[in-house]
Amino acid sequence: MTTPSGARRPGEQALTALGLAAPADNPADASPHAFPDGGTWRTEIPSVEGPEALAVVLKESSRLDVPIHRISQGSGVWMLTDAEITDMVEACAERDIELCLFTGPRGTWDIGGSTRTDSGGAGLRARGHDALAGCIEDALRATELGVKCLLVADEGVLWSLHRLRVQGVLPADTTFKVSALIGPVNPAAYAVYEQLGADSINIPSDLTLAHFTEIRRVSATPMDLYIEAPDDLGGYVRMYEAAELIRRGAPIYLKFGLSKSPGIYPYGAQLRDHTLNTARERVRRGRLALDLLARHGADGGMSPLGSRLPGTLHRFPVSTSTED
Repeated sequence: MTTPSGARRPGEQALTALGLAAPADNPADASPHAFPDGGTWRTEIPSVEGPEALAVVLKESSRLDVPIHRISQGSGVWMLTDAEITDMVEACAERDIELCLFTGPRGTWDIGGSTRTDSGGAGLRARGHDALAGCIEDALRATELGVKCLLVADEGVLWSLHRLRVQGVLPADTTFKVSALIGPVNPAAYAVYEQLGADSINIPSDLTLAHFTEIRRVSATPMDLYIEAPDDLGGYVRMYEAAELIRRGAPIYLKFGLSKSPGIYPYGAQLRDHTLNTARERVRRGRLALDLLARHGADGGMSPLGSRLPGTLHRFPVSTSTED
């Protein structure tokens, strides 16, 4: 038995011979959506914190033949100099890779004590007008330097950036990516982020396969998913599910994270060796996931390299008036 996409399930023939065949796939569970280029999945290397880490990732991706559609950074625009951002923009442009930088500041680095309580308070969200303004300043600075994708961890920041994009203050082809740390966990919430202006949405790595199908019944916005999640996001490793995650979640970015590894945000030279080593290992993890997909005959459907736009999505109405 194979899935409708033609992929082989792990251990399929051996288990069938033992009378332990898996139940047949339900065609209704498959996502009806794809990227505008026709692909169903793309790749992303996260936590690439500066030009030096980027150089390591690019070198390793060439050595291991790991195709990359997007590079993302987690410390924030404000943790990089203009020269560092320009270096990253140019290096990614040479390989036709989308570069995504995080807007800040964030609540978890703020003076507010609630984020350090058991409840977590408001988490990463921008606290007050000044934090919102800082995120907008980051976005304006990054786009002026050629960055075309921005990572967002606050609904108000997202809506403000989308309105600026509609009004032409930000370039029309700027894309907004919702952080995994505020990722929605139900279809209604996912659809709200789409309406607020999200072009791709991180969902928590512990959502069930049924949750993927539920979300895809209401939204075609690309998903971002850690195939291996960092420890602060649960440390889940879902490589063997990759084919089914693509089948249910398309269009989807497969993110190659790293568990059992200390956090690196905000990055600085004191974390250099660790950051470069983990950057290298994230690419290797990508190779492992791609090899697994190939062994199961599920490696077809990848978007062409250089693809970045999400296609037509649904948005809340935005007035072009400055009074909106």
